[in-house]
Amino acid sequence: MSNSANSRPGPVRLLGRRAGRLLTAAIFALAGLIFVTSFNTAKGTDLRTDDSLLKLSDLIEERSARNGELERSTAGLRDEVDSLADRDDESTEAEDARLGALERAAGTEETRGEGLTVTLDDAPPNARAAPGYPDPQANDLVIHQQDLQAVVNALWQGGAQGIQVMDQRLISTSAVRCVGNTLILQGRVYSPPYRITAVGDRDRLESALERSQAVQNYRLYVKAYGLGWKVDGRDTVTLPGYSGTVDLHHAQPLDPEPSDGSP
Repeated sequence: MSNSANSRPGPVRLLGRRAGRLLTAAIFALAGLIFVTSFNTAKGTDLRTDDSLLKLSDLIEERSARNGELERSTAGLRDEVDSLADRDDESTEAEDARLGALERAAGTEETRGEGLTVTLDDAPPNARAAPGYPDPQANDLVIHQQDLQAVVNALWQGGAQGIQVMDQRLISTSAVRCVGNTLILQGRVYSPPYRITAVGDRDRLESALERSQAVQNYRLYVKAYGLGWKVDGRDTVTLPGYSGTVDLHHAQPLDPEPSDGSP
């Protein structure tokens, strides 16, 4: 007797055939969608050629040249605006003087006068401890962040009108940070020797360095392990104004005028 279960197509086979037909229809539908999308993207062009890429490159070059012309035009217009603003400026001499003082204090204007330069450097490779001092560890032979900060803070306390570290002018938002034995200042990286230049009364600046406990602590390592320390007085120092970006999180007007107009 034959097995009727094997000779008759059951519900499982019927479902399998229906699923196959549905999958085939889905594949054709997806292919149609891809074709339509490709047509809309290409807009009738051949996507397999480089013509579209060449056209895009030409467009970029054209826009770049146009942007250059606009930048030059904008610069000319800005100069004209500045000239007209200077001509029509109704501010008093006192107001102009106050604005200039604020710009110099903010570090955005060039500062010139007498001053000094402090140079700090790592110990030489063959450095040894001076008599009476313990053998140095690796950290004893390199400049640290606190050493640079100690000099900068002392110069500010000594009445510095402006300070420049390496080739960058410091402003209120500047941060002197070290990573390893390198200095990171306003997005740029520097290696020793580090030069810190200040404009101000030379005697006051030198006295402030002598009074700073943090600076004196560094000079103990200079004596013990040969770290670099040099102070050069200068008759004329010129510090350029800061020209980078300023990221302020909080700001408060300096000496705000009363709202009621009273003195």
